[in-house]
Amino acid sequence: GSDATELSLAQADITAGAVVLVFDPLDSNVGSQIQQLAASHGVKVISYDRATFTGTNTYYVSFDNVQVGKLIGQGFQSCVSAWSISSPKIFELDGGEDTDPNAISFAQGYNTVLWGNTTTPENAGTTNSMGYTLVGDQITPGWVNATGGTIFQQQFTAHPEINATVEANDGLANAVVTDLKNAGVGAKKIPTTGQDATLQGMENILQGYQCGSVYKAIYLETQDAVALATILRAGATPPSALVNGTTKPANGASGNEQPASLLTPKWVDTSNMASTVIADKFISASALCQAVTAAVCQQYNIPTS
Repeated sequence: GSDATELSLAQADITAGAVVLVFDPLDSNVGSQIQQLAASHGVKVISYDRATFTGTNTYYVSFDNVQVGKLIGQGFQSCVSAWSISSPKIFELDGGEDTDPNAISFAQGYNTVLWGNTTTPENAGTTNSMGYTLVGDQITPGWVNATGGTIFQQQFTAHPEINATVEANDGLANAVVTDLKNAGVGAKKIPTTGQDATLQGMENILQGYQCGSVYKAIYLETQDAVALATILRAGATPPSALVNGTTKPANGASGNEQPASLLTPKWVDTSNMASTVIADKFISASALCQAVTAAVCQQYNIPTS
């Protein structure tokens, strides 16, 4: 997609008489343009999954992004213990904080758990009471996985003491896993983390290269967006059970606090993969088991077809 295409589609919908516009902004620039256009025509706006903090009559539907980050941090802590990582020397590979406010929230979440603050990027040399030391923390511009892989490769070469990593999503985790495999690092030697519960992420989890992933049941997010749009179209006030929170710009950023429908994410690892992403058919059991072998799937009670 492109900013120009998204803006053009929004203009067409508004011209056609849309009363409520649901959109997922590619970035804050086009998001702001669309919200301003909608406001000038009295159209209510629902930012789906990615917030843009401008405009009026604006709502936000997503998962609680700070909680997503906290789950990543907590999952990482559990993994460090389970994999017996001694004196963790950690590198963090953040998401595209240059364009995506969600990436900032994710990092604030896991940094709260790991370092006790919401600084992002976190300062190299930071330590905590659990014996963790942060070797470095960098954002991945635009969430480009290949760029993330290059960043990690450079850091791992410069700092071979790195023995644990935190990544903001499965794509970045897989980029790091690829680098680690190329360097001859085996399973359960250097933790990685993620979110989105992708097929590749589940493969890496079952094969012992990734601790876990945050699962966001998209069908629930879609249901909330449809319910909210229907209520707004009718001119009614959304109930507090639906609009259950707010979202606001990261510290120092401009914009408005917005009412939000925030859903609860889940941490998925080998212990609950079968009862979550497989049971929901979010991930194809057949495709997963073909990739990791039937024997591995059977070990974790995942049906092989």
